[in-house]
Amino acid sequence: MTAFQLWMLCLFPILLIHLSYQLEDNKISSICSGQPGIPGTPGVHGSLGQPGRDGRDGRDGAPGEKGEKGERGEPGVAGARGIIGDRGDPGEKGERGQQGECAVAPKSAFSAKLSEGSSMPVVAEAVRFDKVLLNDQGDYNAETGRFTCRVPGVYYFTVHATVYRSSLQFDLMKNGHIAASYFQFYGNWPKPVSLSGGSLLHLVPGDTVWVQMGLSEYSGLYSSPKTDSTFTGFLIYSDWKNSAVFADLPGDGTPAT
Repeated sequence: MTAFQLWMLCLFPILLIHLSYQLEDNKISSICSGQPGIPGTPGVHGSLGQPGRDGRDGRDGAPGEKGEKGERGEPGVAGARGIIGDRGDPGEKGERGQQGECAVAPKSAFSAKLSEGSSMPVVAEAVRFDKVLLNDQGDYNAETGRFTCRVPGVYYFTVHATVYRSSLQFDLMKNGHIAASYFQFYGNWPKPVSLSGGSLLHLVPGDTVWVQMGLSEYSGLYSSPKTDSTFTGFLIYSDWKNSAVFADLPGDGTPAT
């Protein structure tokens, strides 16, 4: 440190004491007051202070009046489908309904025999079993010897023939075609013998079935008070669900005419 610096360091306290005395002297009231000095230049704006703390919450105000209802918004997007819930408990049993009408199965059956003393049947023509035993639905015609189908389905036809004085061969015909053939040889026996045969046929409305002789030398069809020759047919089951025949049925369940 230099001498000048040391001298200034010793002088600085003395100056502080002197100035303090002057300040004290200035406090002494004077008889004559001076004029106010010229206002000084405004100081520079200070820096922005730190934000203050939030004030206390105010008291709750009175409820406002209810506003007007707004316009309805557009529908939102449909949400995802929910999980299927558990099955509910069974409901109570309902009251019993009225009894329905009983379905009546379609019917078709006939049986006829050759009358006593009938003439010898003509070959290639239908044998006329002219004595009707059963024909409630009228599907068999005794004048022609032919059965005509009105109820579609499966039928069973059977022929029981008495063979006498000659061999016998006959055919069961369907729509002009041979469905089955039967033969019995006659060996000059003193008493009649029998020939029986049957067949299942599927028929549709309009089909015809009959019996006819195949050969003139085998035409020993016979009938007497003690022995008969018969032709019988009946419906086993029908195809009525697939046919318009049963669109309107009379009360007895038979197809309408």
